[in-house]
Amino acid sequence: MNRMIGYKIFITIAVLFTFLQAFPQSSRREMQKMVDENLQMAVKQYKYMQKLLPAGKLPRSYDSVKNELIVSGSDWWCSGFYPGTLWYLYEYTKDEGLKTEAMRSTALLEKEKNNTGTHDLGFMLYCSYGNGYRLTKENSYRKVMITGARSLSTRFNPIIGCIKSWNSNSRWQFPVIIDNMMNLEFLCEMTKLSGDSSFYKVAVTHANTTMKNHYRSDFSSYHVIDYDTITGKKIKGYTAQGAFDGSAWARGQSWGLYGFTMMYRETGKKEYLIEANNIAKFVLHHKNMSADKIPYWDYDASDIPNTYRDASAAAILCSALLELAKYSNKTQQKEYLDVAITILKSLSSFYRASEGTNGGFILKHGVGHLPAKSEVDVPLTYGDYYFIEALMRYKNWYLK
Repeated sequence: MNRMIGYKIFITIAVLFTFLQAFPQSSRREMQKMVDENLQMAVKQYKYMQKLLPAGKLPRSYDSVKNELIVSGSDWWCSGFYPGTLWYLYEYTKDEGLKTEAMRSTALLEKEKNNTGTHDLGFMLYCSYGNGYRLTKENSYRKVMITGARSLSTRFNPIIGCIKSWNSNSRWQFPVIIDNMMNLEFLCEMTKLSGDSSFYKVAVTHANTTMKNHYRSDFSSYHVIDYDTITGKKIKGYTAQGAFDGSAWARGQSWGLYGFTMMYRETGKKEYLIEANNIAKFVLHHKNMSADKIPYWDYDASDIPNTYRDASAAAILCSALLELAKYSNKTQQKEYLDVAITILKSLSSFYRASEGTNGGFILKHGVGHLPAKSEVDVPLTYGDYYFIEALMRYKNWYLK
């Protein structure tokens, strides 16, 4: 109870601060200073985190009560975010120490190239090896990713037109989650690197099926769609991590927006841009979108405003909006950039940890899986990754 009261006080102060700062009026100089300060602080945090990491493990979250870094093996879906963040920070600093740690942690994931039991190989291999290859052009990285793309493609069902997310169980025949849109960039890029067009075709087919079946008339998304393995038809929409089946789970809405924006970039197909703009309209104009633009963990949670925010959903949303703004008309671009700047400033203040705390993570107040009471109001490795990506995107695209 005391924890939630404190959380409500914190949010009230955060919202007030947001209004006082008049975020969209930020000057170029102010934004340059903010971006650089965040990235420099991130470098210090990740060097601190490196010292806490057990050998052969990757960071997942942090337990502030036990003062303990929560770690995983390479097979956890989040395993690629730590090396990916390091690659971004190396890109920013050209610090050889960061590059060495990025290479070491990336190498831990190589065996996952043969993992056919997960749909998350995009997160695992593309965030790590993909960023590494982008910056070094190391041919061994390319080979690992191509093998990984073949492994991911084994989960594609041509009758259904989707990549299977979780393995079948007593509840679902063929579950597909909106998160899976994020793994399509991996496949598109592997067609470019290998010449194998099958990867691209799988990505486009999956995106088309998702656009048809995951989205409601208001352009909110279900978390899970279950498909009939015989007919290939949609059975029903569900949630696993949201408030209820018909709710708009915040991180899921961000995954979808990011995914369709990316698919427009990769394919040039106008329908994906239209879909992304419609998703953005739903999210940004939702009655429960907060003033500081850090979403509640579910836009339809029953206890808003007395519930948790999800900094990870905000970071993903911010990165997506920064890219979507590049492809949109002037009115949309202004709105998207204004919101993205607000998110960056919000994440840079109340949602950011102090240096030398938080297990080395940058952001606080992420929500992993609230219904399961797992990773609630904690730092999350993917929250950090997309925050750093958003900062780098803003720096490279809007401050040049």
